[in-house]
Amino acid sequence: MSGPIVLHGGGEFETGDEACVSAMLALAATRVGPERSIRIAVVPTATARWSPERSAAHGVAAFTRVAKLDGLLVEAEGVTIVDVSTAADPVLADRLAAADIVAFPGGDPDVIVSVVPGTRAWKAIESARNSGAVLFGASAGAMAFAEWTWTPRGGVDGLGIVPGVIVVPHADASSWDSTVERFGASAPSGLGALGLAERTAVVTDDPTTDPVRWRVVGEGEVRRLPTRGGATGVFRSGDRFETPGRGNR
Repeated sequence: MSGPIVLHGGGEFETGDEACVSAMLALAATRVGPERSIRIAVVPTATARWSPERSAAHGVAAFTRVAKLDGLLVEAEGVTIVDVSTAADPVLADRLAAADIVAFPGGDPDVIVSVVPGTRAWKAIESARNSGAVLFGASAGAMAFAEWTWTPRGGVDGLGIVPGVIVVPHADASSWDSTVERFGASAPSGLGALGLAERTAVVTDDPTTDPVRWRVVGEGEVRRLPTRGGATGVFRSGDRFETPGRGNR
């Protein structure tokens, strides 16, 4: 099976983001059952240039705090995949393979797409997902999961986990029109966009279906642009919507 995907708009693990964290824990708890703790790996690859340890610790603290409120047992740790060497480390890979939630916080998306693909770490994450683990990406993490992403040096291919879209984090009504204009000028043809507000996430139980079915969690809005020139749909917590899968492109 393929585990759930959670895409988050940023401001992850801050006050007000409890609903998104709780939703991830609930997904993992369904998989784990009552017999053991939920194992969580926070992977701070996107903050490799500045503060990966602090980023990981921030995520670990949030998962631990919300799990306590939800009455769940967790074992959360940082798994510092920050370069080619750490991405090849078998000990770190084993921790990823055993995780029930693998979380990529925000930062710089180009680090994720340049360091992670094809590595022992990524194969371990794929193994965890094949067993039903939840894969979470916030801001840069969510951007990297898409087919294409912006970087400081221009657009590049993403990890391609989520088909048919790019992810626009920190999205809101005031900036959306200018974002769409920029997207239309630079993104490859045939891709739509998901604009995610901060402290807001979309969840799919399986990104391999066609269409991909999403539900919204959190306090803000989600904007879906099906294709360039299409009409933007706006969704809030509890709403459900679809995006084209790989076969409907």
